Parts: sequence; structure tokens; C-alpha cells
Amino acid sequence: MAQQVEVFEFPAELEWVNTSQIPQREQLRGRVTLLYFWTYDNVNSVNWLSDLAWLENRHHDGLCVIGIHTPRYTAQLSAAAVLKAVNRHQLRHPVASDPGFVLWQKLGVQAWPSVVLLDAQVRPVAIFTGEGRRQEIDNRISALLDEAVANDLRVYESWPAVGHPEPRLPLAFPSRVIAADRHLYIADTAHHRVLVTTAEGRILRQFGSGNAGYWDGRLVDCGLASPQGLALGKDCLYIADTGNHAVRRVRLLSGDVETVIGTGKVGRDRPLQFTQPAAIGMCAPVDLALHNEHLYVTVAGQHQVWDLDLVRGTLDVLAGSGRFGLEDGTGHYASFAQPAGIAALGPALFVADAGAGAVRVIRVADRRVTTLVGAGLWEFGDASGKRDAVRLQHPQGIAVDPRGLVFVADSYNSKLKAINLKNGETRSFNMPYRFHELEGVSLGQGSLWIANTNAHEIVRVDLTNGSCHRVAVGE
Repeated sequence: MAQQVEVFEFPAELEWVNTSQIPQREQLRGRVTLLYFWTYDNVNSVNWLSDLAWLENRHHDGLCVIGIHTPRYTAQLSAAAVLKAVNRHQLRHPVASDPGFVLWQKLGVQAWPSVVLLDAQVRPVAIFTGEGRRQEIDNRISALLDEAVANDLRVYESWPAVGHPEPRLPLAFPSRVIAADRHLYIADTAHHRVLVTTAEGRILRQFGSGNAGYWDGRLVDCGLASPQGLALGKDCLYIADTGNHAVRRVRLLSGDVETVIGTGKVGRDRPLQFTQPAAIGMCAPVDLALHNEHLYVTVAGQHQVWDLDLVRGTLDVLAGSGRFGLEDGTGHYASFAQPAGIAALGPALFVADAGAGAVRVIRVADRRVTTLVGAGLWEFGDASGKRDAVRLQHPQGIAVDPRGLVFVADSYNSKLKAINLKNGETRSFNMPYRFHELEGVSLGQGSLWIANTNAHEIVRVDLTNGSCHRVAVGE
């Protein structure tokens, strides 16, 4: 470890977001403590949570898990924002916010996600950086527990669950909405399902059982996990099944759900190495766009945009080197940073490049990528105006009006913004409504529809007068 800490104590600067009972040194003695450092915008941190759940279950009789959230963005400095992320991911162990990176620096942590293990005498003994290290961590926990037994220190009592949960509502952190001619399609993300409703919110159909899982089936007899992006075709609905690292297809006439890309497990394969898209391991698909019998997928965990030819059944990387970055170029010579929202307009795709705080444009014919707004990976903020002055903060949703406006869900600024394609200027909408980390935006039925994610609701915006109305989904 970068710094040797003989006596461990939690700094007084930490803000405990989901418990008032701060873990004390004497309570930790006799157990192995796993401290994980994360930031909720980071796809690698989110991927790590599935391994964490596995470790918690495996070592329930001797392991204490504590999360330390260290922010990348100013919007994450608030303990209330961190609590929202804790509840979205259904974490039931103590989580503290460390906005000043105090514990991060004390323990010599250098990247998200990282794990620090404390032995039964509450001494830091190991650090692991990055995801995909579950087996190494498991082996070390087992050895530390055996050591505690040998020293007659081990405590076998399970660490109690904690929580300050969200109110029980029909929607839980909805991340996307599509407005078709008569219906709404809603990704009810934390309920692990997709809903079909009327424009007024009456639920007509449900895809997904409501519990996280991965299996094909019909209607509620299939398993989804944290679904996000949606794309509507002629007789099909495509779902970015983010938690399952897959893309699913719903046959709308029958309600059957099947997998078209992905294996249900995190992977980082290159599409050209496989002949069957359903055999390819992918990492965190977030959004989808359909255009001319092609399904375009933002693959946040691999920093790329993929292209599924629905006629030929072939899959390719449309753009993105796979490196985290903000570089223009053609195809593999361009780079993205956790691309999220995507929308098609004529010969171009518009991408909300969340990690870069940017909006990118891909010219489909030659795969040329250019930056519409955005200055750099760490140049985020909240500024409108001329193109060079615009700053966004982790934008995740995008919709394009054929009249020349690009609507952007500027998520961590909790604002809706619009880019004028004619002059490149961006303006923020001052609407009589409060948004909370909105993620999805869609045009349809003469209105703008917003997934107001952290408020657990869908909002309809009348484009003629700017009035906003909450859609009473399931009420």
C-alpha cells in the first residue's frame, strides 16, 4: 500500500449517507472489513457492484462491507445525491461520502474502483485496483478470516443491513422513455422492467419480471437487469439491458423477449472476432437508435458505438478506439468516454458522450466523428451560449428535432438544454419544474418527454408553451 496505516479510524470529515450508526473500530475487530472506493458515474465502479454482492453473500459470516464514495463531479458532492445512487443500486451496507478525498489519500487509493481490506485487528493489509479481481479478493478474504480463527479473534455474526430507502412508487429511477403515436415505452430501471403505457400513464403491458435476472421468455416471464435505452422498430422493441450487458428484442405482437447481442455477463470482446452477436461479451450497453435497418448501440463500458445490421445479422464497431478519451477522427481513430444517449437524424447519429461532457456527431456513411460541444474530459460545468463556451456535466440523454434542435439531458446539472444546429448555440430551458438528474429525453405526440430519473417520474413538456405535466404512471 502507498501509505502504511497502523491504526485505522474513519475520518471525521466523512458523511454517512444511509446510516446514523458510524462503524466503530471495536465493532470491526474480529471481522475482515472491505472498503471499496467508487463514484456512481463510473461504469467500472457499477460493474464492480455485482462482484461485491457475490463476496458479501459468500462471506456473510465474517465480512463487513463499507462503501466510500469519492466524487468526480461537483453534483456528487452532496450526500443526498450519493444516497440516490446507493438506493438505485440497492446497497444495504454502510456508505459514506468522502467529498474531500480524505480517506482516499490516507490509504493511498489511486483509481476507481479500488478495494482496501482491513484484517481482524482493523489494519489495512491489501489494496486492489480495478474491476475483474473478484477471485483475488476472495482468496485474500478467506486467508484473513482463517488468520482471525488462528488468533482466536474471529467474529461470526453477520453485519446488520442498513438503509434509508426511497418511497415506494410505481416507477423506480426510470432512465428512458419513448413516445410513439399512441403509447409510451418506459425503462423502469430499478424495477428491472420495461412498461408500455398510454400517454396518460395507464399501464398496458410489462416486459420483465420485476426482479433482476437474465432469461428469455414472454412478457413478465423474462428477466431484465437495470434496463435503460429503448428503440422502437416496426414490430419490435429493442432494450439495452445494461445490467445484463446485453441487448434484448421484444416481439411486440407476441410479447416474446429474446437476446440479440451479449451473453448476460460482462465482457469486452471485439465484434469482428465472432460470427454470432449473441455470443459476444459486451460491457454496459446504455442506449439504442434504429435507422435504415441498423441498430446502433452505445457501449459505455467499451467506449464505443456498435452497429448491428438487422438484415444481415452482422455486428461491427461503428466508431471508437475503445480508449477513454475525447478525440475526433474516423471509425477506430476516434475516442469516446462512456457514450450514453444516441439519436439518429438523416445521415448522422448524435451521441451524448457522458464521460466527456460532450455531444458528438457520427456521419454514418464514412464513420467520421466530430465534437459538437465539449472541451475535454475534465472540462465539465454548467454553461450555455456559443459552442466553445458550452459546458455540460455527464449528459446521458439526447433527442433530435428535424427542424434543427438537439435536446440534451444534462444529467448532473439537472437541466434540459438545446443545441441549435444552424448556429451552434446552446441554451438552457428555464421551465417551471424541478428536475433531478434527468437521463432520458424523447420527442413524440407533439411534446417532449423526460425521464426525471431521481424523482421517479415521467414528465411531459408542451413545446408550444413550455408547460410541464407529470405523467401519472400506474396511478
